[in-house]
Amino acid sequence: MTSSPREVTVTETEVRLRQRIEVGRHVLVSDEPREAGGTDAGPDPYGLLLAALGSCTSMTLRLYADRKKWPLEGIVVRLSHERTYARDCENCETGDGRIDRILRSISLSGPLSEEQRQRLIEIAERCPVHRSMLGPKEIVTRLAGP
Repeated sequence: MTSSPREVTVTETEVRLRQRIEVGRHVLVSDEPREAGGTDAGPDPYGLLLAALGSCTSMTLRLYADRKKWPLEGIVVRLSHERTYARDCENCETGDGRIDRILRSISLSGPLSEEQRQRLIEIAERCPVHRSMLGPKEIVTRLAGP
């Protein structure tokens, strides 16, 4: 069974914790590292989340720079995830005082002006995945038939 381009199907495999992911005609693998009980056959779920944000960020910057005809020669987006206690978090809405923090570092190469670089950083905040992660969200879970 192949997923539609807008649907992702995740199927447990015969190997403990390893998952087969179908996105349209593309097949990916997700797993946990060995120290977490997996076989490290692919990125863990947080790695996939960061990959989605990083690839969306890079694509958004490329499209914007191309539209503006700016001399952007290359983009590298590095991301990491941490869960931290929010001691002084004024806007924290979590009851347990912890927040998930994604650190995103963007390297832009090419003869861009400082104004162009700053504008591209502003545009990075507007990539669709970034907006989905920060905006209001609802996840509806239902039990599928046999």
